[in-house]
Amino acid sequence: MPATLEEAIHTINLVKELTINAPVAITFESILAELGPEGEKPDGHGGSAPFPMTLEPWPGGRWFRDTGNNSGHLWGHVQVIKPPTLIEICGPMFMSYPAANFIQYRLAAAGSATQLTLTHRAMGFIPEDHRKGVHIGWEFGLNKIRQLAEGRVRNR
Repeated sequence: MPATLEEAIHTINLVKELTINAPVAITFESILAELGPEGEKPDGHGGSAPFPMTLEPWPGGRWFRDTGNNSGHLWGHVQVIKPPTLIEICGPMFMSYPAANFIQYRLAAAGSATQLTLTHRAMGFIPEDHRKGVHIGWEFGLNKIRQLAEGRVRNR
């Protein structure tokens, strides 16, 4: 047990960049899909499991997991949305302990492709396994966005 509050509070400062072979508009659409009904999570065995969420894509819109029977988990609220180049979400995310999170997806055209930059910043009582695990989770999510976007290009 930490001796002081300062020793108990931890941060996350993660920035990941990815080039996706799809136009910005299609990549943005794929981000909304991955944050919403087409979301998945690693299954712990090298595969994935469905993890559908609801994202209300407007300022103040909720991002949440509905588990039925009036239960679920609020992950955040849309802080900024400027389709098709920016979405920012702030909230507790997956953390059921005192913590604040900021997530930003920034998109820029790179020829016919998209340069996607994901930023995740957090502070609070974040356990070490969560501070380490976010890297795996975000890598998985970014790969899913790439898969969705590039699949949409092939299918159009």
